[in-house]
Amino acid sequence: MAEGRRYRSVRGGELAFAVLGLPLGVLGGVYAVAVLYAGVLLSLTVLGLPFVVAALLGTRRLGGPHRWLVGRLLREEVPAPPPLPRPSGVFARGRVVLTDPVAWRTLLYLLLRLPLGVLGFLAVVGLPLGSVWLAGFPLWVRMMEPGPRSIGLLDLGAVLIGLAMLAVVPAAVRVLGGADRTLARALLGPVRSQQRVRQLEHARATLLAENTDRLRRLERDLHDGAQAQLVALAITLSLADEVLAEGVPGGGVPAGGGPAGSGGPDLGRLRTLVDRARGQTDDAIAGLRRLTRGIHPVALDGGLAQALPGLTATAPVPVDVRLELRERPEEVIERAVYFCAAELLSNVAKHSGARSAELTVTAADGRVRLTVRDDGRGGAAIGAGTGLAGLAERLAAVDGTLRVDSPPGGPTVVGAELPVRL
Repeated sequence: MAEGRRYRSVRGGELAFAVLGLPLGVLGGVYAVAVLYAGVLLSLTVLGLPFVVAALLGTRRLGGPHRWLVGRLLREEVPAPPPLPRPSGVFARGRVVLTDPVAWRTLLYLLLRLPLGVLGFLAVVGLPLGSVWLAGFPLWVRMMEPGPRSIGLLDLGAVLIGLAMLAVVPAAVRVLGGADRTLARALLGPVRSQQRVRQLEHARATLLAENTDRLRRLERDLHDGAQAQLVALAITLSLADEVLAEGVPGGGVPAGGGPAGSGGPDLGRLRTLVDRARGQTDDAIAGLRRLTRGIHPVALDGGLAQALPGLTATAPVPVDVRLELRERPEEVIERAVYFCAAELLSNVAKHSGARSAELTVTAADGRVRLTVRDDGRGGAAIGAGTGLAGLAERLAAVDGTLRVDSPPGGPTVVGAELPVRL
């Protein structure tokens, strides 16, 4: 039912693209046909290669207006491909242009866009006009042929065909709009290897920034926490040493302690200082453990099967854990899955208002799949301020992906998929 409503509704951008995109599509198609035709004719002459190089450079530039039009009217943002490298030497530059996959893909797009543009224009303009003409066929005939005329099967058939054509218009426009989006996404953007390089560069920059921030937090925690506690411990031990020195002439330590007031150290004060030092030592050890746990969870030494139940046991929301780990991922993947689960459970507690959650992790066939489901209010989205965008970027650095399904009212299902080994 929802699918039928979707195809009966038409966006204004799709109508505008079908009309405004036709001149650009015709221009690009004619250009592509002319390039191929002239390139074949000139291929046996010395002008062949220079012509093809210049034509491919022009083809690359023609892709820009098409990407802009698709983004503005069809709401399909196609990333621009990276610029061509510029090696030294005419022949080297020519070779780069001739082997540029972006230019050849754009040329193919221009060829395919021409018939698609014509079909889109016919769907938006031709079909409605034809349906109006057919639906009004009985009237047009009577206007051209005055006099009495009975309504026959031809009149009824024309009206029915006209109404059927009018009903098909929204679906035809939606289908052709989807084809235009798919074609632009497949041929106008960077090739897969270039996209992968760009994703890795972005993920690397994100990881470097996060690691720098993490090191700064670690330095601050060590300075304000463990270091301050150890300094306090050293002061306490110095006070205890002074108490011992007060009870012995010359500052020596007695062989046996005497009671207070008999020339020996003040045992009550000394005991207080020792207790304080013991407490400060415990606090410093706990702080150091907390810091090292953020670097590498000790629970991961036994794998995800031991670490995840312990993680969910401390979650504010009751979590049902389901694990199916047929193979153990490598260490960096385990750490990514662990911190991803911790972040997602933290989001459930902070933002969802859920009463319960479910954590499922499977590792089989070379892939690790993590799913966190909650019965909260929904509305979560990547980039909506819940840390999901940063989590997606961290997963991308280890070839992982993040998907979110969170309709208003819930439930929310967030899934991550990673390779078992990089």
